[in-house]
Amino acid sequence: MLREVSGWLRRRTSSARDWPIRDLVAAKGSTTVSVVLPARDERETVGEIVGVIRRELAPLVDELVVIDSRSTDDTALVAARAGARVHAQDEILPRLKPLDGKGEALWKSLAVTSGDVVVFADADIRDFRASLILGVLGPLLADPTVVYAKGCYDRPLHGSPNGGGRVTELVARPLINLHWPLLAGFVQPLAGEYAGRRSALERVPFMTGYGVELGLLIDLLELAGLDAFAQVDLGSREHAPQSTEALGGMSAQIMLAAWSRLERQGKIRSFHEPSGRLCQFRRCQGGHDVLTRDVGIGERPPMLTITTT
Repeated sequence: MLREVSGWLRRRTSSARDWPIRDLVAAKGSTTVSVVLPARDERETVGEIVGVIRRELAPLVDELVVIDSRSTDDTALVAARAGARVHAQDEILPRLKPLDGKGEALWKSLAVTSGDVVVFADADIRDFRASLILGVLGPLLADPTVVYAKGCYDRPLHGSPNGGGRVTELVARPLINLHWPLLAGFVQPLAGEYAGRRSALERVPFMTGYGVELGLLIDLLELAGLDAFAQVDLGSREHAPQSTEALGGMSAQIMLAAWSRLERQGKIRSFHEPSGRLCQFRRCQGGHDVLTRDVGIGERPPMLTITTT
C-alpha cells in the first residue's frame, strides 16, 4: 500500500461510534441533509428503513426520498405510508430518454432533492440501524474539508462474518489496486452507504448500472483528491444474498465502468467498444442452456449541466 494511503487510513478512518447524534445535531448548523433510498422491489425492508430514519434521525434529516426504480411490487406504497417522499425514477426529468440501473436512480435523485449533503443508502438492508446514516454523515458535518464519506462493514453470509462482498474481492479490489492505488485503502469500495456534498456530486458523471460506486470513487478522487475522502466503520451489514449468476452481471458492469475510466484517463487505448453482452450457462436436461443478457451501462453527465426545470 502506498505510504500516502496508509497515512490517509489513519487520519480519515473513524467508527460510527465516534458520531453520536447529539454531536452531529450540534455540528449541523444551517447545513441541510437529504437521505436517498434507491429501491426496486424492496417492500420487505424499505418500510422499516424509512421508519427508523424518521423516528431516530428527525433532528438531522431534512428530507427523506425513495426513488422507486420500476418496482413490480408495492414498494412505493410501503415507502410512502412509512413517511418517505416517493418519486418514480422514470418520471424525473421525463424529457430525457430513460436509462436503467441503480446509478440512474441515484443521479436522478439529485434533481428532486435539495440538501447540501446527500446520503445514499440501499433499501434492502436487514435489521437497519440509524448508525448506518449517522456514520457517513459524521465526517461531512464535522469537517468542511471532507467531500465524500464512504461506509465499510463486515458482510456476513452463510455463517461467515465476511462471506459476502464477493464482487468486491474478486473484481473491484484487484482493479483498484492495479489502476487506482490511491483508492486501495477503501475496505468496501462498492458499499451502498455513503454521503457526499451536493457541490461535488453535481460536478461528476454517474454510471447507470452497478458500476456507479466505482465510478464515483474514481471521478471524485480526480475532482477533490484523496484527503477529501473519509471512511467510517459501520460494524456489520446484512442483506439478501445474490445468486452467483446475478453477481456475474454485476461484475461485468463494474469491469465496464473501470474500462471507461481507464480509457478516459488515457491509461489504455481502445480500438473497439467492449461488448455489453454476457453469456452464462445453466444445466438443463440435455446439457446446458446458454443465457445471454445485456449488461451494458450508460452514463449520465454531471447534474450541473442539466436544466431541471
